[in-house]
Amino acid sequence: MKNGSEDKRIYILREEKPAKAVVKLGVPLIAGMFIMVLYNLVDTYFIGLTGDDYQLAAVNLAYPVMMISVAISNMIGTGASSLIARSLGAGNKEKADHTVTVGFALTVLDSVIVAAVGLLFLSAIVKGLGAQSNTFEFTRQYVQVILLGSLFTMGNYTFGQLLRSEGSVKQSVAGMIVGTAANIILDPIFIFGLGMGIRGAAIATVLGNGAGMLVSLWFYGSGKTLLTPSLKYIKPTAEILREIFWVGVPATLETLLTSAAYIVNNNLAVGYGELTVAAMGIAQKILSLGNYVYQGFAAGTQPIMGYNYGAKNYRRMIEVLKAGLMVCSGTELCIMAVYGAFAPQLIGIFTQSPEVIATGSRVLRTIMWILPFVGAVSMSRMSFQAMGKPQYAFAITLVRQLVLYVPLLLLLNRLFGFGGMIWAQPCTEVIMMAVSVGLLYKVIRQSEAYQQ
Repeated sequence: MKNGSEDKRIYILREEKPAKAVVKLGVPLIAGMFIMVLYNLVDTYFIGLTGDDYQLAAVNLAYPVMMISVAISNMIGTGASSLIARSLGAGNKEKADHTVTVGFALTVLDSVIVAAVGLLFLSAIVKGLGAQSNTFEFTRQYVQVILLGSLFTMGNYTFGQLLRSEGSVKQSVAGMIVGTAANIILDPIFIFGLGMGIRGAAIATVLGNGAGMLVSLWFYGSGKTLLTPSLKYIKPTAEILREIFWVGVPATLETLLTSAAYIVNNNLAVGYGELTVAAMGIAQKILSLGNYVYQGFAAGTQPIMGYNYGAKNYRRMIEVLKAGLMVCSGTELCIMAVYGAFAPQLIGIFTQSPEVIATGSRVLRTIMWILPFVGAVSMSRMSFQAMGKPQYAFAITLVRQLVLYVPLLLLLNRLFGFGGMIWAQPCTEVIMMAVSVGLLYKVIRQSEAYQQ
């Protein structure tokens, strides 16, 4: 007989009212994501207090390097977590222990490779990010420290995923909270107390990630986790490697494509002045708070869709999809209203420059229009992953970034200048909402028709 907590989880997946189920599973994930976004906002806030907008621009220019590190971490974490969950479900704890150990080893190996390659080509990377005369040295300093601390950044992200794969959500969140708190405390010490400026911000970020990683390692070492890494499992099998990369590589490619689009966007923005990059960076990071809302609801919808797909309850899948879209879009409309009304005040939290505030407000009031639409895109992509159809999820990302967003960036920038460029993202999401939801609905209906 199943215990009460398991019955409650199954009830949410199978019978709870769709909107209520989406909220119950999505809100805790949103709270965790808000903690993670503080890593970026904290650096931006304290660098903004220096009054140097070129350092502020450099933080934004360097951001794709962090995204690439997370992408590689996501490959290991997502792939290993999937195999761990399936192994535990099949009652094969030894394989799960083996997989978590291989996940640890791959994280260390990949972090060394990322640091070595990145430092070897540091100047070329900084130039490719779009840094110019006033921002080049600041960007180089930030990227150099981030690369040196690759193990901490990648370890914090991957080990947290591995903890969640065995159901140790509280332990994973503890690492996130400790890491963020350490970053908040260390940023003013290194930036102002030690007079290190942007380099100090990068050091604080790396040490914050290191603190979060150590919390995860402590849980594993103290025996408070279900799984136990061991040196006897350090050698991977071909099957484990194949499973990790089969699931993990598509997830990594999605993040890498997003990073590439971000770099294209920054390189275009530099043409309008390096302070424009600072303004866009602030606006994007404020927007990310709204982004984590739709990502949380989408991630919360994923297990419901997966469970009911396995149960062939396609009618409930459509009901959950409709409810999820209403909850997500309704919440995002409220956030969009706040952004529209208080854009100058929100941008002003991070800078005192009138030029940056004016440009940042314009950008935020434009890109905020993605919010009512982008949740549907994310929810569709997550649903395809839950249904075991990653080819559709990856196709959505491919079309979104390479077929629509980047070409629209280039075209609208050429036709209408800066104003056109910042409308590329909202235009992309409106089109993608119709494409992705229509595709998901069609696949679900075909599955239902097939069973009938």
